[in-house]
This record gives sequence, C-alpha cells and structure tokens, in this order.
Amino acid sequence: MIVFPNIKINLGLYITGKRQDGYHDLLSCFYPVNWCDILEIVPSEAFEFIQTGIPVPGTIEENLCVKGYKLLEANYKIGPVRIHLHKIIPMGAGLGGGSSDAAFTLKCLDSIFNLGLSAGQLKDYAAQIGSDCAFFIENVSAIAKSRGEVLESADLSLKGKYIVIVCPDINVSSKQAFAGINPKPYTEDIKKVLPATGLWKEQLHNQFEDTIFHLHPVLGTIKNLLYEKGAFYASMSGSGSAVFGIFENKPDFNIPGHFHGTL
Repeated sequence: MIVFPNIKINLGLYITGKRQDGYHDLLSCFYPVNWCDILEIVPSEAFEFIQTGIPVPGTIEENLCVKGYKLLEANYKIGPVRIHLHKIIPMGAGLGGGSSDAAFTLKCLDSIFNLGLSAGQLKDYAAQIGSDCAFFIENVSAIAKSRGEVLESADLSLKGKYIVIVCPDINVSSKQAFAGINPKPYTEDIKKVLPATGLWKEQLHNQFEDTIFHLHPVLGTIKNLLYEKGAFYASMSGSGSAVFGIFENKPDFNIPGHFHGTL
C-alpha cells in the first residue's frame, strides 16, 4: 500500500496555559496542505524499515512510523511489514510531517490487517505518538485544543486559494520556542474569526512569532515579503521555521526549492 502523508499549517496559534504534565495548552486551527512524503507499507517475512529522501535523525526505533507499528503490534495480532518512507517534507519546520507519517502508518496498518479501527480509536493511538498526530487521521480543517489532540470541526475551506511555503535552513527547538512564551487565555471566539479571511492579518496570530522572530529576524523578513507580494495572510507555522503566505490567486513569483501550490 502506498500513501502520501501531507502537512498541516497553523492558522493562528495561541498558548493558553501551562499543564501539570509539563505540556502546554494551545488553541489553533490546523489546515491540511498537499505537500507530501511517500510511504509504502507491505506485509513481509520480517520487519524492515527503509528511509530515503531527506535524512531523518535518530535511530530506527525513534522513527514515528516505527513507533506507530510497534504501538499496534503490542495491541493486535499484526504480522511483520516492510515500511519504506521517502522523506520530502522538511523536518523541524512546524508542518507536522513526522506526525503525519505516523498517522498514515496507523491508517495503513488498519487497512492492511483489517483491524476495523474507528476514527476515534485511531486518534487515541495517534495521540500517544505525538500531540498533533491525531489531526492527520481525518485530515480535515479542525480547531485544535489541549496539547493539539482535542479536535473539533473548523468548517473552513480554502479551496482554490494559493499557498507559498518558505522553509529556510533554520532549526527551532521546542525548548527554544517555549522559552519566551507567556501563556494567557484566548478571549476571542476563533470560530467567528475563521470565516472572515480578510481580517486574518489583524485577528489571527502565531504567538511563537513574538519570540522566534527576535531570535531569527529573517523569518519576519520572509513574512513581510509574502505580504508585499500580495498574500492576504502570512504566518509562521507551528513553532517554525516554515513561513507561509496564502493568496487569492497564483502569485507572479517563484522561490526555487520551496512549496507553491493550490489549497
């Protein structure tokens, strides 16, 4: 079975509180974008994991696809498989590529071995792997709360809009991103903000930009450039370092090596 795990972007991102378990509560709208890795999973005589494309740091056991397989293997009678992940999505960019790979692994295994898992069950397993992993089970626009695993429909479509995603060679660690965050409650109703795309520039904000743009000013420069080129909304995704702009129509510029496409 071959599937294409895609990314997500954050439309607004607010850190609303610090949790007793050490994590933070957040509020954001996750939106899927068709920039994809390639994942092939087939039954095999022995477990095997192959990774090509952009190198993924860490051991095989630390790979999120492998963690997804091990999680289901511990709970169901599934046989060995060969997993081949071809990595295209940049890592450490705030796009959720690794979480997407893991979620698509769970969905593939459910299909291959006829486990009959519900979307809710798959989300529960996904949430054990990563905070935003559950989003990629249904893979539709959603308002994310808690650690990012509590999802509700956003009822938002950007179909026909155009997106440009710029991924500079900057690594932003989670520790670095959260160091300057001052959690505070979000007092607006994000469900009322989302339909008014013309007001996003003023009303949707990624709180991590307050810290990360001071550490890496080029990211703020990229955001401003996207607005100068005609984006109606531009933002850093997640804790960075990817910065995206959304346009009403295809813009008349191209940035080689970065993502351009329709939503």
